[in-house]
Amino acid sequence: MVKGTIAIEEAIIDPAGIATLAQYQDLLSPAKDLTLSMHERRLLDIHGQRLKSMDEEGVEYMLLSLTSPGIQGINDPEQAKKMARDANDYLAGEVKKNPARFGALAAVSMHDPHVAAGELRRAVKELGMFGGLVNDFQSSGLEGEIKEYFDTPKYYPFWETVQELDVPIYFHPRYAIKQDLRPDQKYGVRKHLLGAGVQFHLDLSFHLYAMCSSGIFDRYPKVQIIAGHLGENIPLNLWRACHWYNHPLKKVSRPSKHDYKYYFTHNVFITTSGNFNTSCLKFCINEIGLDRCLYAIDTPYEAVKEAQDWWKTIDLPPNEKQAIARGNAIRLFRLPLEE
Repeated sequence: MVKGTIAIEEAIIDPAGIATLAQYQDLLSPAKDLTLSMHERRLLDIHGQRLKSMDEEGVEYMLLSLTSPGIQGINDPEQAKKMARDANDYLAGEVKKNPARFGALAAVSMHDPHVAAGELRRAVKELGMFGGLVNDFQSSGLEGEIKEYFDTPKYYPFWETVQELDVPIYFHPRYAIKQDLRPDQKYGVRKHLLGAGVQFHLDLSFHLYAMCSSGIFDRYPKVQIIAGHLGENIPLNLWRACHWYNHPLKKVSRPSKHDYKYYFTHNVFITTSGNFNTSCLKFCINEIGLDRCLYAIDTPYEAVKEAQDWWKTIDLPPNEKQAIARGNAIRLFRLPLEE
C-alpha cells in the first residue's frame, strides 16, 4: 500500500466501558443534537467505517487508546485495576485482527503506581502495546472528589518503569469532575467553557507544567510524554513561562534543574490532534523542533477527512511533512512500519 499518515491519538471504547462513559452524556452533547448511542457506535467501531475512512483518505496506521476519562474516571482502585486490564485485553485482541493498520496504547489505573507500572509492563511485554495513555488526573475518594496528579514522589515507581520500558506516555485531557460543576465553582455557571475548546487545554496544561517543573525528568531523563492539540497551547507560552521561571528568586527554590523549554525539547512531544492550525504548527516546529512534532487526528471526535484534507494541502517542506506524518512516530514508538 502507499505510505500514508500515522495518527496516534485515536479513541475507542471497550464494550464494558460504555457505562462509565454514560455519566458524561450531557457534557458530550449539551445541545442534544448528538445522541450518546451515535457517539458510542463511533467509538466502538474499529474495523468498519473507521478503517474505510482511513483507506479513502490516506491514513496508513492508527494508534488506538481508551477514550477519556477512561480508567482515570474510576475512583474505586480495585474496579479501576480490573477495568484497565480488561480494556487492554480487549484492545489488544482488536489490534490482532489487523496489526498492519492498528496499534494500541495501554490504559492504566494510577491509584497505585506499582499497579500502574505492572499493567504497563504487561501491556507492552505481553500484549505488544507501544506505550500508555493517561487522562489527566486520577479521580479517587469516595465521591471521586480527589484529584491525583502524577508529578509527585508517589509516582516515582511508575516513571521508573516507564524509563526502563522506554515507551512514551500520552497525557490526554478529561472533562471536569462533578464537584467542579457546582454553582460556586469556576465551571458551575460557565458550562459553555467545558470540553475541547477551552477547558481541556486549561486544565491539562496545569498538569504538564507541573510535570516539567517537578524534577521527575531530572530523576528519569529518558522518560518521554506526549501532549496533544499542539501541546495544549504551552509552546505559545514557553518564552514567558521560562522568563519568569528562570528569575533568580525562582531559580534558587524551584524543584527542577531546567526550565520548561528544556523539557519540551528533551522530554515532551506534541501532536496535531484536533488542532489543524498551520501557522501554530509552524511556530511549534520553530519553538521546540521538528523532531518533537507528531501527527494525530483525534478520531472520532474529529473527522478523518477534515484532518487529511488539511494535511494534504499544508505548505511544509516535504522532509518536514514526512517527519511529522510518520517518521517521528515510527522512531518514538518503534512501530513495525517503514519510514
